[in-house]
Amino acid sequence: MVTRFQATPEDLSAKPADDTPAVILQRLEAELDELWSFVGKKANRQWVWIAMDASTRQVIAFHVGDRSQASGERLWANLPAAYREHAIFYTDQYAVYAGVIPPTRYRAILKLARMTNHVERFNCTLRQRVSRLVRSTLSFSKNLTNHVGAIRHFICHYNLTRSAALPE
Repeated sequence: MVTRFQATPEDLSAKPADDTPAVILQRLEAELDELWSFVGKKANRQWVWIAMDASTRQVIAFHVGDRSQASGERLWANLPAAYREHAIFYTDQYAVYAGVIPPTRYRAILKLARMTNHVERFNCTLRQRVSRLVRSTLSFSKNLTNHVGAIRHFICHYNLTRSAALPE
């Protein structure tokens, strides 16, 4: 498994929009959310931060860490440049996002607005398909490297199946 985890690409097999004039004219939107998991014991919480393209529904970036401003900044750094420069970001009301995302492109919404429902649904899919993320399980991760590797491996597979379904 370690070999398989190490073989997964850093770009998550996502096909984000290129930084071209056509893309700049098109409105880029992304949804951001986080879910908690643990490594070793439940007291060692790890938060999985996820950024998803709103139109293609591919995961464009993720980060595993604590729930701090620094982890939010790491997620922001992991985003492709075209998104950091041009996209509108929809998040829940978690205050860390306001300190990371430029105010002109940041939209903190209520759940009723339904602008983050795709990334929240992906969180449920992630919990169902990656047994390490189930809250009450014997399949929990014993070390952080394998935990991140399992999440990255699933996201790459998910993005590849999403890109096959996208029109050319």
